[in-house]
Amino acid sequence: MVQLSTSRQKALLRKYARNIKYLMILASICVIVMALPKQAQFRYEFEKGRIWNQKDLVSPYNFAILKTPEEIQNDRKAALASITPIYRLEEQTGRDQIEGFRNDLEVKWRGAGLDDKLKEDYITIGNKLLFEVYGRGIIKLNTKHQQGGENYTVTVLNNNIATDKNTNDLYTKEKALAYCEQELNKNKGIDKTFLLDLISDRLQTNLNYDDRLTTKLEKEVVDNLSITRGMVQAGEVIIAKGSVVSDEVFQKLQSYKKAFEDNARVKGNFNIVLFGRFLLVSLAISLIMVFLYLFRRDIYVDNRLVGLILMVITAMLATLSLAIKLQIPNLYYIPYCIVPIIIRILFDTRLALYIHLLVVLIAGFFVPNSFEFAYYEITAGMVAIYTIKNLIRREQFLISAIIIMSCYFVAFLGISFIREGSLSNIDWVDFVPFAVSVLLTLLAYPLIYAFEKVFGLTSDITLIELTNTNAPLLREMAFTAPGTFQHSLQVANLAENAIYSIGGNALLVRAGALYHDIGKIENPLFFIENQISGFNPHDKLPYEESAQIIIRHVSKGVDMARKANLPDMVIDFIRTHHGNTRVDYFYQSFLKNFPEKFIDENIFRYPGPIPFSKETGVLMLADSVEAASRSLKEPDQKSISDLVDRIVKYKLDQDQLKDSDITLKDIETIKTIFKRMLMSIYHVRIDY
Repeated sequence: MVQLSTSRQKALLRKYARNIKYLMILASICVIVMALPKQAQFRYEFEKGRIWNQKDLVSPYNFAILKTPEEIQNDRKAALASITPIYRLEEQTGRDQIEGFRNDLEVKWRGAGLDDKLKEDYITIGNKLLFEVYGRGIIKLNTKHQQGGENYTVTVLNNNIATDKNTNDLYTKEKALAYCEQELNKNKGIDKTFLLDLISDRLQTNLNYDDRLTTKLEKEVVDNLSITRGMVQAGEVIIAKGSVVSDEVFQKLQSYKKAFEDNARVKGNFNIVLFGRFLLVSLAISLIMVFLYLFRRDIYVDNRLVGLILMVITAMLATLSLAIKLQIPNLYYIPYCIVPIIIRILFDTRLALYIHLLVVLIAGFFVPNSFEFAYYEITAGMVAIYTIKNLIRREQFLISAIIIMSCYFVAFLGISFIREGSLSNIDWVDFVPFAVSVLLTLLAYPLIYAFEKVFGLTSDITLIELTNTNAPLLREMAFTAPGTFQHSLQVANLAENAIYSIGGNALLVRAGALYHDIGKIENPLFFIENQISGFNPHDKLPYEESAQIIIRHVSKGVDMARKANLPDMVIDFIRTHHGNTRVDYFYQSFLKNFPEKFIDENIFRYPGPIPFSKETGVLMLADSVEAASRSLKEPDQKSISDLVDRIVKYKLDQDQLKDSDITLKDIETIKTIFKRMLMSIYHVRIDY
């Protein structure tokens, strides 16, 4: 089998990585294009009360003017009001109850021991009352039709013959019983209570509401309603330039837009529309990729990160498309600010703003009032990015949400004033979707956590958790190597202040500083900051072995960090904080005591690599300066200044900072901050 060379393997990997990247980009474009609405886009935007600044709009064809939702609702109410509820007459019910009354009376008559001569009189009176009641009809009114009162017209259906009757002319059970009682009061010499009790047991509804038939008629009349009123003829001017968009003209424009979209669906070339969508989305996604290639090459070469960015963009636009298809009441319910927040926390500010702008621009093609939409979402997205520029506390998410809502409110007020021209005419309910959108934006927090786990990223939120001194490794270091722990805290303060001044990720520097010496936990007494009894174990060891123990704290720290699942960007600080410098104390001691012996200098040298970012470079300087400052017997302004200058010069001479992107101007700023902070730490008075 032919073995490929290492260089050949790397070339193939790069080639396939590029192919995978291109496939991801193409897949993202296709998903977005297929998800977004497919109809042709209406070219005009309009609002009630605004001036029409376009040229005269002339209708190219005949189209019907759509009724407004209010008109349709009024027509529907009127149509439903014209339908009388249908009740079916059950004649058998009356016959059965009259027969039952006779049987009940005979049974109770015998039980009461009454005179049989009077029985027929009671039967005659009862039958007469029941015949009258069932002849008129006993109805149970349906509450659905009682909004206008109890007296209304119903249709009584008897053997498929319909008759309209007023409910006032029909009996309910209560009215029927009252009528019978009234009639019995006119008859003397009978036991009214006995007879009324028998009659009341036989009063049953014989007019039953037919819900199925009534609903069917209501549906038919509603379905037959016209949704249009009048026509606009071909060649007719819909609106002239400089005219105000009145309610009537607005409805004509809405109707023209609907007619245009319907014609496009019927006559338009679907493939041409789809190709237009493809061009627009491809341009936007390509611009993002070009931006990454030119300004964030580290992200561009990592398919994992490119895939994450494409997934966030695709998911947001697919959510918008789904909302349009579901016809949710307002598209502002969608939390568009999630995109810039996620990208800002996982990457950086510039990329977050750039991606947000392009996402809003694409979305603007498919939402009504696109300029207004773009203004709302671009300003809110910018505010979202600004408010989490330096994320150092979790509550900043809540603060950010409040500020985003304030931004929406100011924009809402401004646009409402332009539209309505009056504070009293503003419909404050229209602001509810923005408030819901801001609340949904808080979902960014769990989403960021999920993306971190799936894509192996480290956000500022994770760094905040790592810098908590109650974290397991830091708590172990504070207990096992308290001197190293205090040293790490001081280094963190020095490095954090320096990186704030020259620009960089202060939170990352602090996390790296707190963990950079965790390898000393294994043998804490071999490091001078942890020696409190005066005993030094190096006194009994050869210089080479002592040097290896000191150097080994780097590799041990890396192992401990990986075991604790610390992010790679934090582990980089452990690997680079000594670069490839020598352990000079033991090296010089060996040369002094064994001048005749040859020794491999690499035994006394850290394995590296040297710092490769501003953050790791600043940490190296802070670590060396803080450790060296502890050796000052009488720290004063001059000794501290000389110490800082000497340490920084040594690192520069050893080429330790050549890959760290730190300028000479940055170096001077760093030295000034270190000197000022060390003098404050050692309570040095400045002469003035």
